[in-house]
Amino acid sequence: MPKTIRAAVCHNFGADLSIETITLRDPGAGEVEVTLEAVAICHSDISFMEGAWGGALPAVYGHEAVGNVTQVGAGVALELGDRVIVTLAKSCGQCPSCVSAQPMYCGGTTAEAPVLTTQDGAPINKAMNCGAFAEAVVVDASQIAPIGADIPSEVACLLACGVPTGLGAAINTAKVRPGDKVVVIGAGGVGLNAIQGARIAGAARIVAMDLEEKKLADALEFGATDTLPAQTAKPWKALSKLLGGTLADHVFICVGAIPAYETALRLLAPRGTAYAVGMPHNGESTPYEPVIFAATGQGIRGSFLGEIVLKRDIPWMVDLYSQGRLKLDELVSARWSLDQINEAIADTNTGQARRNVIVF
Repeated sequence: MPKTIRAAVCHNFGADLSIETITLRDPGAGEVEVTLEAVAICHSDISFMEGAWGGALPAVYGHEAVGNVTQVGAGVALELGDRVIVTLAKSCGQCPSCVSAQPMYCGGTTAEAPVLTTQDGAPINKAMNCGAFAEAVVVDASQIAPIGADIPSEVACLLACGVPTGLGAAINTAKVRPGDKVVVIGAGGVGLNAIQGARIAGAARIVAMDLEEKKLADALEFGATDTLPAQTAKPWKALSKLLGGTLADHVFICVGAIPAYETALRLLAPRGTAYAVGMPHNGESTPYEPVIFAATGQGIRGSFLGEIVLKRDIPWMVDLYSQGRLKLDELVSARWSLDQINEAIADTNTGQARRNVIVF
């Protein structure tokens, strides 16, 4: 039977969320109901709620969650009570991207029946395939990965987006190798994990760039070898001095700011690559000169959700955490209740939080 749950509903872009009682339908074939323990607030949620990337309203956002399986649809090989993370990445398992171990770029998923409705039966958009600013979700089974019982919920939820986005960009997308020189622009929640990924991969030098001194100090805690204020005049010259006359093999742009994208290409060594990880708003652009890429062998490419394969990479990350090799506890800035979600979002918007987490 459909159940009633409490959720934070967005009715107008840029306005506060409304805590409401809504209806969640039962899972269908291939779907899972997960009753949530915690959900983190990601800047992507905020960008959507501000109208930066469009989308239908009313909507429930939230996509970085952890909880327990409480119902399963036909064909799902999970048990009630299994503890899982919930991600936004829905995959069909059959398209060229999925069968080549790139499910983050799946092109074969189909529309689903409405999952959320008002008490009067009007549909509510399950935003980002999740709708996890709520007590429970119904998602496709491809969007979840088991994590076991030992990892705390407030850090486990970070494995659904922020951690794999940064860590995976360094390890899966860039394939950072021992001895490489890396720059990470933006030392927020995603950037700190790109730093961790480069450290785990064995990069020789990891240079963090940010506008704020506090975030540069955070970067050193997470594995950066050097820092460079983002407001430095001609930062490519300062970087060359730091690196002994060379520039970076890899530059990870972990903020959605156009100036960061404009700077990144100047920081690359010949044959270096810049990685678009942070997402600017729709319509924002920056010019570049193709002749430079042709003459230097440089490039720029995207990385969505760290190009992870959930059931391969999430157990590995849990294992790294259990060994003390992956910092997760240190990423949590504060814990909030669902009723405090607007305050938590405002705090996230100050730019000071690594990750704010809603705990149910």
